[in-house]
Amino acid sequence: MSAQRQLQQKIKMLAAEAGFARSGVAPIDPPADGERFVQWLAKGHGGGMQYLARNTDVRLDPRKLLDGARSVLCLAWAYDRRDCPSGLFARYARGADYHQTLKQLCRRLMDQIRLIAPHFRGRAFVDSAPLLERSLAARAGLGVIGANGCLIVPGVGSYVLLAEIVSNLDLPADEPLEPACQQCGRCIRACPTNAFDPDGMLDARRCLSYLTIEHKGPMDPGRIEKITRIAGCDICQEVCPHNAGACQASPGPANAVESATLGDIINWRSDDWATKSAGTAVARLSYEMLMRNAVIVAANAGRGDLTNRIRDLEPVVGSEIVEWALRKLGGAQ
Repeated sequence: MSAQRQLQQKIKMLAAEAGFARSGVAPIDPPADGERFVQWLAKGHGGGMQYLARNTDVRLDPRKLLDGARSVLCLAWAYDRRDCPSGLFARYARGADYHQTLKQLCRRLMDQIRLIAPHFRGRAFVDSAPLLERSLAARAGLGVIGANGCLIVPGVGSYVLLAEIVSNLDLPADEPLEPACQQCGRCIRACPTNAFDPDGMLDARRCLSYLTIEHKGPMDPGRIEKITRIAGCDICQEVCPHNAGACQASPGPANAVESATLGDIINWRSDDWATKSAGTAVARLSYEMLMRNAVIVAANAGRGDLTNRIRDLEPVVGSEIVEWALRKLGGAQ
C-alpha cells in the first residue's frame, strides 16, 4: 500500500472517530455533471436563490477554493431521522444547528490530520462555499444520488448532512459506488407539488422546502394548500426504501423549537422567536416568514381557534395571506 493510500485510510479512520457516518476522497478536478447544474440554473429552477448563480466558476472547479488544492475529503454526518414531536419542522431542525456542529467536527478532524501530516493545509466547508457537494460526495464513494436528488449512503440512508475539506494532500480518490437507487419512483410520486421535472430535475419553485424557507414572494394558490410544516419537507425521504431499514443516529438534546405546538408558535413575538431559535438550524428563518408559514399551516389544519391571532398578524404577514387563511377557515368578515 502506497504512503498516500495509508494516509488516506488513517484520515478516514479519524473521520469515523470524529463522528462522521461515512467519508471518502473525491478528485479535485471539475465534476462531470457541472453542465447539468448550469442547465438547472438556466431553466430558472433555482427560483429566488440567486446566490446559487454567483461564483459558478468556483462551484465547477473546487481547485479555486485553495491554493495548491489536491483533493477533497467528503464527509457525511447522519442526523436524527425521527420526526419532530410537533411535526411542524423538517428533521434537520432537531437539536443544535448542524452548521456549527459540523464545523466543530471538521476543525477537530483537521487538528488530528495535522498530527499525522504536518504539511497539511485545508479549508472546511459546511454550506459555506460554492461546491457541488452531493456530486463530490458521490464521486468520493460516500453514496449515490437518488431520484429525489438526495445522497443515499448505504446502510445510513439519505438523512445525512455533508461537509467538505479541500486540502493540499495528494490523496488517492475513492471509487464511486455502483448505482443503488432502485428508481422505484416513490419519491417522485409522493411529492405533493410535483416538484420534479420529467428529466428528473428538481424545480425549487415547486418544492415545499424552498417555499417555506427561501421564498419571499406571493404564494401559488395550488401550492399553498399543500403546506403542512412551518419549515422544510421530508416527504420524498420518508417514502424512500433506503431509509426504511437505515441505522438511527444517536439523538441529541431537543431544542425549544422542535417540540413547540402550533398554538405556541403562532403566538410568539419576534423576541420569543429570536430566543427560542438561537443555536438551531432554523434561526435563519425570519420572524415574518415564521408567522406567514404558521398562518398557512393553521389554515390548512382547520385551526379556527386561531382565527383572532391570524387577524392580529396581518401587519406582520400581509393582508393577502391573512385573507386567504380566513377564507380557508370560513372566518372572513
